[in-house]
Amino acid sequence: MVPAARELLTIRVLGGSGRRYASIGDVIVGTVKHAIPNSNIRKGEVVHAVIVRTRKEKRRPDGSYIRFDDNACVILNPQRNPRGTRIFGPVARELRERRFMKIVSLAPEVL
Repeated sequence: MVPAARELLTIRVLGGSGRRYASIGDVIVGTVKHAIPNSNIRKGEVVHAVIVRTRKEKRRPDGSYIRFDDNACVILNPQRNPRGTRIFGPVARELRERRFMKIVSLAPEVL
């Protein structure tokens, strides 16, 4: 069975008290709103996830900006590795700086 959720509702952004917004590479706590049938993730389950794509542009140190067509995250296990074995779509280079090497290696494209 592949752990897969189609939609997550963010409950909390981890890292500091009162953080309002999550960016690429941030870990969030969320609840599954829509799950894929026959997966081992259920609707209503509370999970940790890392943001891999955002529609909001992110400025890079060289002055360029990166923006994606959708918002996406990857569900994590307690060891901060992905629960699934596949990543769909591109991920941002910032994940490598945040030490999410397993996600970077599984991704089909790193931008």
